[in-house]
Amino acid sequence: MHMAITNPPHAAVLASPGLGHLIPLLELAKRLVTFHDMHVTFLVITTHASAVQSQLLRSSSLPDGLRLHLLPSVDASSLFPRDTTLVVRISTIVRASLPSIRSTIADQPRPSVLIGDIFCTDLFEMAKELSVPMYVFFTASAKLLAFMLHLPTLDEEVEGEYVNLPGPVAIPGCDPIRTADLIDQVRNRKIDEYKCFLHHASRMCMAKGILVNTSDDIEPKTLAALRVDPDFDKLRPTPLPPVYPVGPLIKSDDGDQAEVMTWLDDQPADSVLYISFGSGGTLSAEQVTELARGLELSQQRFIWVVRPPSSESKAAASGTFFNVGSEHEEPSDFLPDGFLERIKGVGMVVSSWVPQVKVLRHASTGGFLTHCGWNSILESVVHGVPMIAWPLYAEQRMNATMLVESLGVAARPLSPPGRVVGREEIERVVRMVMEAEEGAQMRCRVEELKQRLSKAIEEKRTSYNLFCEVEKWKMGSKSSLGVKGHSQ
Repeated sequence: MHMAITNPPHAAVLASPGLGHLIPLLELAKRLVTFHDMHVTFLVITTHASAVQSQLLRSSSLPDGLRLHLLPSVDASSLFPRDTTLVVRISTIVRASLPSIRSTIADQPRPSVLIGDIFCTDLFEMAKELSVPMYVFFTASAKLLAFMLHLPTLDEEVEGEYVNLPGPVAIPGCDPIRTADLIDQVRNRKIDEYKCFLHHASRMCMAKGILVNTSDDIEPKTLAALRVDPDFDKLRPTPLPPVYPVGPLIKSDDGDQAEVMTWLDDQPADSVLYISFGSGGTLSAEQVTELARGLELSQQRFIWVVRPPSSESKAAASGTFFNVGSEHEEPSDFLPDGFLERIKGVGMVVSSWVPQVKVLRHASTGGFLTHCGWNSILESVVHGVPMIAWPLYAEQRMNATMLVESLGVAARPLSPPGRVVGREEIERVVRMVMEAEEGAQMRCRVEELKQRLSKAIEEKRTSYNLFCEVEKWKMGSKSSLGVKGHSQ
């Protein structure tokens, strides 16, 4: 007599370089293991890995059933010149890692599913070869997802540059996108960055499904369009795959830093403005000075995660994307003379990492000046903290507009595009969020959104779509290659 012995359902998960991709994918992997009884191999690209990424992986508490596999580093110096743009650099590193990804997957029981983020679409052919269904985990907003899915159509229909269009860019069923808010990667169609971004956008429909880190409470209109709007499939060479909102997926814990938390414990409720430009954001020297002066003028309490300003040679707003945590300059080297002395007792400057989730969760935190990265937005909303939107790069301008105009949970400094935001404007917007009636209204709105999300999480509405797909993966693993064994 023979009986089939089946392996437990197994997922292989790959994040492209960058903390903004790794963090939510790691949280997804934890959820698959903890709530859905899966085994997960989490493939980690180590090429150009930042010091903070290495620290995060070392300090992360992983459930049984989740295994980290560090892929061997490749010689990045031979892959691209130093001035290579962000998406091209990320995509090149992923492509160079394909042989080690293939050998890793081949050396273990065949996974039930392969999950990668938006810059991992070069894995589709490998997944097909191995007969493994591949899903995309979209780490940004549904609004950006809708734009990316519509981009191949725009590329065919629009002549010239999108930024020169006479009006907003229309996306079927969604709010239009102002040309000023367009993602950096599509602002010049002649360069490799655009071609690389279009390459990934054109291949997204090869996925069996798209898991997106958002919820109906945050983006109801866009998600409705992605699910049911017939116009979205017009002129498409391939049909739109199912889209599953499975967020918000944020870090449940992020370590500790006693000095920061002790300082927060001594501050009044809702009195502290937390300032951070994410894992990759940098400001110019002039902007760092104006921000420091504006904070002083506002007379509000604050915690500022400050990094050395960008130099002439790397004046990109995403200057620390690949080397966050490796900066060595002291804040006193680039902040205004006497600033650190004058803010004693009112402000705290931190030159390295802080436990952002714990800071946002703390009762003393009353506002968040953020670069509008999607992970930071979700963390702020889940913990009911109103924001000052200060977008720097990628899709952050699009996110900022959503926060201010659609959700009403943020304010944005007034400044001409590309210009330094002056200290008086910084003082105005900080005071508005922290002590004015407008800030109180934002706080009420974000608290209401927090409560809706909390209820959805308790009712498991946010994970229902993921649960349904996981059940399909499990059925697939049961019907896949069984091993014959002999009964006694």
